[in-house]
Amino acid sequence: MLRYTARRLMLLGLTLLVASVLIFTMTTVLPGDVGRIILGPFAQESAVEALNEELGLNQPVAVRYFQWIGGVLQGDWGESLSLNTPVLPLALERLGRSLVLAALAIGILIPLAIGVGVAAGRRPGGGLDRVASILGLALGAMPEFVTGVVLIVAFGIALPWFPVQAVTGSGAGFWAILHGLVLPAMCLVLLLFAYLFRMTRAGMIAALEADYTRTARLKGLPERIVLRRHVLRNALLPTVTVIGAQLGWLVGGLVVVESLFRYPGIGSLLHNAASNKDVPLLAGCTLLVTLVFSLANLTADLVYGLLNPRVRDAVAE
Repeated sequence: MLRYTARRLMLLGLTLLVASVLIFTMTTVLPGDVGRIILGPFAQESAVEALNEELGLNQPVAVRYFQWIGGVLQGDWGESLSLNTPVLPLALERLGRSLVLAALAIGILIPLAIGVGVAAGRRPGGGLDRVASILGLALGAMPEFVTGVVLIVAFGIALPWFPVQAVTGSGAGFWAILHGLVLPAMCLVLLLFAYLFRMTRAGMIAALEADYTRTARLKGLPERIVLRRHVLRNALLPTVTVIGAQLGWLVGGLVVVESLFRYPGIGSLLHNAASNKDVPLLAGCTLLVTLVFSLANLTADLVYGLLNPRVRDAVAE
């Protein structure tokens, strides 16, 4: 297991290195003149060129990359060009908000999707299986902004049970903040339910039809023991990897949901940075999201390796 973990950590470092090159390259080639965006459309060309020179934007891309990545490794992620504030503290604050929203969504999604998937997989073709499959596919096919608008109209306006904006006052308590996050969290849950449900259902059906399950039943083991020791352990293995990928997507793919519910997370910050061609802020936020996504997948791989010794033995050889 230690060798398996070491190899995964080495792969994580290589992934982040390649991602940093791609992120900086893509943010650098964005259309628009940074100096012109900062000074405005009526600024003189000489002032725009002087500002670009001061910001180091006239240097070669390779030089600018090594200066940027060197600062990142030392904890200096630069300053936002549009907000005049250090990138790292701002990005970490917004990331923390997004992680709270993602944790609430995952906390609702995992028991709901796995529970329904296990129940549907035990009786494929039954009433629960058909209803959950149709409902999950219908919800998963809807874009998140459509689902969000429906939730706002239904439970924020027609039935004013929840606020239509996730932002609360600075003095709001825990329950007030949680109450404001219910609608955006449910929007994410409805969007991701179908995929996790289908993975769990397919794993249950395959595990129930496997030879080891038939052998356990022929030995006379009680059904609850067969399900707990033999079926669930193997049926949920693919689901573990999916959960890791879903967590990474939740953190990086919250632009629409956070904008719709006016939630100040990392997604809305990324959108603002891209709109203003704020290269330091955009590169820093994207790198931070990539790090979270990679750590989520690393955690899923380690859990998968613990549950399935054959995988870690094959990788470690």
